Amino acid sequence: MLKEERQRLIMREINLHNKVLSVDLSILLNVSEDTIRRDLKELVDSGQILKVHGGAISKSLAAPLVTNDSHVYALSAKQTIASKSLSLLKNNMVILTEGGTTILELAKMIPSSLKATFFTISPQAAITLSEHDNLEVITIGGKLHKNAYLHTGASVINDISEIKVDLCLLGANGLSPQEGLTDNDWDVVQVKKALIRAAKKVAVLAISEKLNTTQRIKICDIGQIDYLVTELAPNDPFLLAYHNADVQLI
Repeated sequence: MLKEERQRLIMREINLHNKVLSVDLSILLNVSEDTIRRDLKELVDSGQILKVHGGAISKSLAAPLVTNDSHVYALSAKQTIASKSLSLLKNNMVILTEGGTTILELAKMIPSSLKATFFTISPQAAITLSEHDNLEVITIGGKLHKNAYLHTGASVINDISEIKVDLCLLGANGLSPQEGLTDNDWDVVQVKKALIRAAKKVAVLAISEKLNTTQRIKICDIGQIDYLVTELAPNDPFLLAYHNADVQLI
């Protein structure tokens, strides 16, 4: 495999999953970890990604307050998902969110007429939501996970355990009918599990490229997800397995 093709595949993995590990890329591309490290260094030096311990992250996670649209992968699809997700939001709801670029697009689109309470573990989401006058925004604070810009840790999990919300909005790192919702970061997984336990209904917002993919650590079974929002039409054949898993497609 030529270096250009290998680096293109590396960029796709980073754009899809936000963070990748060198060891996983080595297995996926069937090359040595030294080769992957050299590729990552070139991509970092060219300003395309950010290096972290053991791997790299997307530049869409670079700014704690503002995300540059030029760094958002599949922006049009994420905006479509955000627009469709608005149908889940009702007046007087209590809603719990994580962060991520799709959640941020949704936060930007919320109509000024919506009156609701949002709890969030994302500083970025909190700031964007706070621009809406009729929303009450409560940030669940804790240790800031710098690779995901989410609050994580025991204090966050404890705080989440004390609330009950109508709807939880989650992004996806990997989702499949067989393995459910998965991620590659232990601390983030523990908080996402707490988010799900706190909610009457759970909605996953995910571009279709992330479907039928699996990360290292399981968050929940597919049966714990009530809604799946993608950029595809609900009757798209690609989504048949999720329909059969009794997930409501939007």
